[in-house]
Amino acid sequence: MKTKILFLLHLPPPVHGAALVGKLIKDSESIKRLINCRFVNLSSSRSIQEIGTSGISKIGRYFLLILNFVKLIFFFKPDLVYITLNSKGIGLFKDSIFAIVALLFQKKVVYHFHNKGVRDRQDKLFDNILYRLLFREAYVILLSPFLYKDVEKYIGTDRVFFCSNGIEDIAADSLAGINGTPKEKNSSNLLFLSNLIRSKGVFVLLEALSILKQRNIDFLCVFVGGEGDISASAFENKTKELGLSKFVTYVGKKYGGERTEYFRLADIFILPSMNDCFPLVLLEALQFSLPVVSTVEGAIPEIIENGLNGFLALPNNATDLAEKIEFLLKNPEKRLIMQQENRIKYENKFSLPVFEKKFINILTTILDK
Repeated sequence: MKTKILFLLHLPPPVHGAALVGKLIKDSESIKRLINCRFVNLSSSRSIQEIGTSGISKIGRYFLLILNFVKLIFFFKPDLVYITLNSKGIGLFKDSIFAIVALLFQKKVVYHFHNKGVRDRQDKLFDNILYRLLFREAYVILLSPFLYKDVEKYIGTDRVFFCSNGIEDIAADSLAGINGTPKEKNSSNLLFLSNLIRSKGVFVLLEALSILKQRNIDFLCVFVGGEGDISASAFENKTKELGLSKFVTYVGKKYGGERTEYFRLADIFILPSMNDCFPLVLLEALQFSLPVVSTVEGAIPEIIENGLNGFLALPNNATDLAEKIEFLLKNPEKRLIMQQENRIKYENKFSLPVFEKKFINILTTILDK
């Protein structure tokens, strides 16, 4: 008889790391073949417009989710309850109700963290009490050993497992430099793909590009993504202020083939994030064999090994970022080595089959404990 696992997932909308991986788990035939699964979507929003809002309908849906969860505990009788637990804030408080119910019914529970922030709240009285309750009997899946310090106060390494995210291979038919002709040596197309958010390092990158312009280095940097806490007009004003109008272009959100085309045409991918956990967009950059310049933040060093398949700059340091980008622009041979390294790294470590195998092994190990 198959093992029974009740999965409590955050599914799109919105589109973010936890939701994307949650959808991959829900759709995975490899997981369904080995495990008797039931899935509950923890998101109480039914549209993008509802995200971040409150209302009677959302509250009602939340309580219906709790009732459905209790029903599944009684009648499905899962051997394990899997929860993509938020690490802090309102999301944590909402998710913790499900975790506490599962623990009260003496179910094995595993939390899969796709964000960080426990360490930021562990000195708050209420949060500290809640964390102690949630972690006392549970197991935890983290995306990288680099993130263990976030939860080390509450759980020992014997109950922690590490599983890097994986993504579907959308790049196989679009590769330009693996086992074939490398990209143009003197090409200097830079790509930033994320929403216009300060914490993603948008303005830091613009400052770094200004430094490159002052050094008479030729480049074109394309920014792809929706507006966030930086509006399109604020971005344009900053670009003009720095004299970058001929060097920078913002194209807004792109999807499907258009999005893929920007990866395919790029030579270097840049994400100078100042607050991140495990950006899936970096895995996409590896897919497309792009050398990456990012920052020493969260689990990014798990994805980008400094000097091997990219460079890691100090967060919020435009000068350091500019130097890393300049080196890659001036050393196309190094870019080609990184280009080859990144496709191999994606296939060996961050592809969907690799993720599924590791994920299933972790769940099996927990069930055997």
